[in-house]
Amino acid sequence: MKTTRMMRTLLLFALMLSLTSIETGLAKSKKKKEALTGTPILWQRPDNISSRDLFLGPGGAAMRPDLRRITFIKEEKGGYSKKYRVRDGSGREWVVKIGKEAQSETSAIRLLWGVGYVTEVNYLVPRVTIPGKGTFANVRFEARPDKWDRAGEWKWKRNPFIGKPEFQGLKIMMAMINNWDLKDSNNVIVKLRGNNSDALYYVISDLGATFGHASTTPLFWRFTRSRNNPEKYAKSEFFKKVKGDRVVLHFGGKNSGIMKDISVHDAQWMGGLLSQLSDQQLRDAFRAANYQPNQINLLARTVRERTNELLSLRPNVQIGRN
Repeated sequence: MKTTRMMRTLLLFALMLSLTSIETGLAKSKKKKEALTGTPILWQRPDNISSRDLFLGPGGAAMRPDLRRITFIKEEKGGYSKKYRVRDGSGREWVVKIGKEAQSETSAIRLLWGVGYVTEVNYLVPRVTIPGKGTFANVRFEARPDKWDRAGEWKWKRNPFIGKPEFQGLKIMMAMINNWDLKDSNNVIVKLRGNNSDALYYVISDLGATFGHASTTPLFWRFTRSRNNPEKYAKSEFFKKVKGDRVVLHFGGKNSGIMKDISVHDAQWMGGLLSQLSDQQLRDAFRAANYQPNQINLLARTVRERTNELLSLRPNVQIGRN
């Protein structure tokens, strides 16, 4: 009898203990990330594309870094390129990128911004000394404004713009500039607080893996990819063909599946925006990245040729090889 009573007591105690641990576990579990509130923005219709300054880019003259004094803050981790956080002479903070990706990213930002996409603000500095780190050539300065809250990444396969013209156009732009590194971790949502409501800018933060080449053969593209290689970029193909109303792109890289639903109408919409950029604006986008004159002309000419391809597409008309 005593044994039975003791067993019941032990079982009751064990049950209470397990319930307590469950409650405690729930209490200690990580809180869900607070949902972002605000108006999602990927693209804003420009008032006058032909008047946009693609040399200075989205920051214009007002946001250019003050190079009279550079203060090293810390090294930024992650990514292909070496990056440092610095403070300029006016007290503004920047993330500087050193190496091969600096030029290509500077130009890519300007082309995207030129046709209305929200972007980072960056500048290419031909030569700069970072105290304690050295003197470097062709350094990309990317702004970190105080009012910009970097609120996390956004996903290529799940976002508020799926199927909308501006998202279809963005995918075409990624093929246009040969951006094979379409990782979600390269995207960022920037929250800008407003008086009445907040804006959520959906930005591609890392565009360094552009203006090069990548094979469209699965897996093989990892070994043939390049970045910031104007000659290989100019020789690479843009479109493969049109099947019915669908455009088949020459795209080798990550997340290639998102390129399968692009229509001729999408291509013409994007081509219509790009065609409003003058030849001088295109050259300015590459001049801003300190490319050599022959490279500037080659890159600008290639973008123009690809724009013309977009405009010429028609349903059921095959472009390129089978």
